Amino acid sequence: MGEQSTGAVTRPGAVRVGTRGSPLALTQTRQAIAALAAAAGLTVDHFELVVIRTTGDAVTDRPLAELGGKGLFTKELDEALVAGTIDLAVHSMKDVQTDLAPGIAIAAILPRVDPRDVLFGASSIAALPQGATFGTTSPRRGAQVRFRRPDVTIVPLRGNVGTRLAKVDAGTVQATMLALAGLKRLGIDTARGAILDPAEVLPAAAQGAVGVTVRAADATTTALVAQLNHAESATRVACERALLAVLDGTCRTPIAALAEFGPAGLHLRAAVLAPDGAWRHDAERTGAAADAERMGRDAGAELRRNAPGG
Repeated sequence: MGEQSTGAVTRPGAVRVGTRGSPLALTQTRQAIAALAAAAGLTVDHFELVVIRTTGDAVTDRPLAELGGKGLFTKELDEALVAGTIDLAVHSMKDVQTDLAPGIAIAAILPRVDPRDVLFGASSIAALPQGATFGTTSPRRGAQVRFRRPDVTIVPLRGNVGTRLAKVDAGTVQATMLALAGLKRLGIDTARGAILDPAEVLPAAAQGAVGVTVRAADATTTALVAQLNHAESATRVACERALLAVLDGTCRTPIAALAEFGPAGLHLRAAVLAPDGAWRHDAERTGAAADAERMGRDAGAELRRNAPGG
């Protein structure tokens, strides 16, 4: 498998796979390529990994919400797909806008990894020191921490996993929170952190899920990638993204959602919060897998009605 940072093909006939250049993005993409090669009976040398720098990677001194939020880690990859300089792109699905760019389609959702968050710096939110500084640029994480602990100060903290953990170790912030899925994929020991139950901190919609996008008109690549689709994960992600689609553009508050399969079928838990954690509204739905998107839309509509200004 070749790797490069431009859209040029080094081997004629190679399938060009676009990705961000972060350690997690590269790891996820290499795993996707290995799975795709195995499913298609090919070798990894049939694929060309193309690293594309996104706006979200380039701007590191401001919270993403100030730059427009979602789409900052996908825009340049979408443009490369439409331009034909890559054939498919691998994404963390929580970064993918619900309103896909024209001509772009999601061809597969890979098996989802544990979507929970991990707290570093304390054994629980309740155990954070009085007046602690909590580092994050995630409105969802910051709001849920402040909802339970109004005394905690939220300070901006961006960078890759290693950078953020190093800032906790250095005392720049007293605590932070990271996705368990990313830590697992990077092989980072989570023993020093506390894995948070969703009842305490509800994950981001589609957290832990990796998706592959293609040009909608490219039937050959779509069929190739579709071999990787994990139906259960795709259903859960579709439910959570349907909720986001209802809230995006009308609800600027932090949003969290998690759909899981249980004895009664698909169960969705979702919440919207004030950015400062002053209020929180929750919604739940249970139904059949076939109703996943309807459940998400219905819960989203309830949260939109209940949120101030909704």
